Amino acid sequence: MADTLPVKLDAPKLKAKDFKSSQEVRWCPGCGDYAILAAVQSFLPELGLQRENIAFVSGIGCSSRFPYYLNTYGIHSIHGRAPAIATGLAVSRPDLSVWVVTGDGDALSIGGNHLIHALRRNVNLKILLFNNRIYGLTKGQYSPTSGPGTLTKSSPMGSVDAPFNPLSLALGSEATFVARTLDSDRAHLHEVLRAAAEHEGSAFVEIYQNCPIFNDGAFEVLKNPETRDESLIRLRHGEPIRFGDKAVVQSGYGLQVVDADSVDESEIVVHKADVDDPAYAFALSRLSGVALDHTPIGVFRSVERPTYDKDVRTQVDEAAAGVDRKEALDRLLHGGDTWTVL
Repeated sequence: MADTLPVKLDAPKLKAKDFKSSQEVRWCPGCGDYAILAAVQSFLPELGLQRENIAFVSGIGCSSRFPYYLNTYGIHSIHGRAPAIATGLAVSRPDLSVWVVTGDGDALSIGGNHLIHALRRNVNLKILLFNNRIYGLTKGQYSPTSGPGTLTKSSPMGSVDAPFNPLSLALGSEATFVARTLDSDRAHLHEVLRAAAEHEGSAFVEIYQNCPIFNDGAFEVLKNPETRDESLIRLRHGEPIRFGDKAVVQSGYGLQVVDADSVDESEIVVHKADVDDPAYAFALSRLSGVALDHTPIGVFRSVERPTYDKDVRTQVDEAAAGVDRKEALDRLLHGGDTWTVL
């Protein structure tokens, strides 16, 4: 967490109920957003901040109703533009913990440009991308993360688009913190949220979220007790990457899943989230194909880099040093450089 945030040690300790708003929560029955909302509400007290020092910014979509349901400051903004609006907020208000809530359609389609630039600039934002691989609010069109062949109202013969891998995109944008978690695993979701909150800079968290109406069971292979042990890879910094009877090893320029018994222990990759070169984390992100056969969750990358908002504020302070601001404003308003409209 940024060291500028005003933690009040003598303030009353808040609880999850303190972060519940008076608004009726309205998502479809069984939506994964309910579980994510409950997890975020129970996590926020850990920040040690007062509600007026927390802001949630969303775009458009089912996930973007989030600000209504949290008793913090919030902005339900424009389709795809939440990272841009949140950037302005983070630059101008270093006393706020700023969070962006978005979806795979909102962030990766119309909002793709804003997302990648917020990440490359390393703005001090926490971006939660709810990925259900479908457009839910507009009733079931295929999204930028839907797999090839997905049958929807907008692709009745099956989508022919190649989907985005959100983590690969974030890592290609030089995001300093990249993680993935599941809507139904509250303990793991808490763990990832905690790590994201402690990170200074852009923290990008993809949350696999089930849409029971238009794309039910999209992540069942990662949740079903009969399949999850062979599909879900839990990343732990400093530990060998093993899952079930499988392991991850180096293979050429990338990584490969093999039978753990077929390789020596020394060949198994030890996970290191603090590797500065994003190539390693990128290789990890490529293990999870569209079928989710081998899907890592946890923190892929967590490195330090100067933050955009702090650098901008430093520039402003340096530019203003020794300058009479009233005099500078007068020069601006009464200067000779004006436009003549004909």
